[in-house]
Order: sequence, then C-alpha cells, then structure tokens
Amino acid sequence: MSAISHFSSPQPVDPSTEPSECHTAHFATRGLEPGTTVVAAYGEIDAANALEFVDYALRDGEHIERLVVDLTGVDFFGTAGFSALHTLNVRTAGQDIYWAMTPSVSVKRLLRICDPDAALPVFDSVQAAVDAVRGRPAPLLKLVP
Repeated sequence: MSAISHFSSPQPVDPSTEPSECHTAHFATRGLEPGTTVVAAYGEIDAANALEFVDYALRDGEHIERLVVDLTGVDFFGTAGFSALHTLNVRTAGQDIYWAMTPSVSVKRLLRICDPDAALPVFDSVQAAVDAVRGRPAPLLKLVP
C-alpha cells in the first residue's frame, strides 16, 4: 500500500500514537482521557496484518484501562481478523483492560458466522462503545507480579 495515512485527533498526538501502515491496512490511535484509548483500523484485515493490528492496539497496554476498537473503516475482514479479535480478547483480559468494538459491515458479516453467541463486546457506534467502557470503573489496585 503506497497511500499515506492521515488521522486527525482532537488531542495532540505524540510519536507513540502516530498512525501505522502495514500491508493493506492502516491503524491510528486516539487518547480520550487518561486510561482510555480508541484504536481505529482502515482497509483490509487479513492474515498478512491481523496480528500486527493486535500488537498495535496493545502496544501501550500498561497505560490502558479502557480500549475501544473502531473497525468501521474496515472494508475486508478475513478469518485471521476474527482470530485476532479472539487474541485481543484474551490479552485484554490478562492485562485487566476493559474493551469494546464497533464493527463495519464486513466485520459484522464474519461475526455472525464466527461469534454467533455474541461473546465479543460489540456496539453499534463508537460512542456507544466508549460509553460502555467508561461504565466500568477503573481498578482500585493493580497486583504486581
């Protein structure tokens, strides 16, 4: 992909939140308030970039308490994308990060097949997902190994 990614944020963007491109997708991060982050994906999520997306979404995991994954800009979502969402679900649980996502039409199509019991936290809009993660109180204490 040779296109240049642009992402506008209402807050200043530091180098750790710069957009990232890989294969046929680009990713961007926006901080809402301390501990709450929105990660957006655009383009295609497939076997070539699905795990890179998970790594990108959680690269600042030690500073994230609430995560919203905005997939509304995803045009193609392969089965590797669903595996990546499962991996994200497991890793966020292990890091005590409360998360929610907003899918595009292509993501919804695959979720109907791969997640018929609606185990993943899916919301109709980014705002609804943000409201859902904000509804969970931040942990009072964090155990250190």
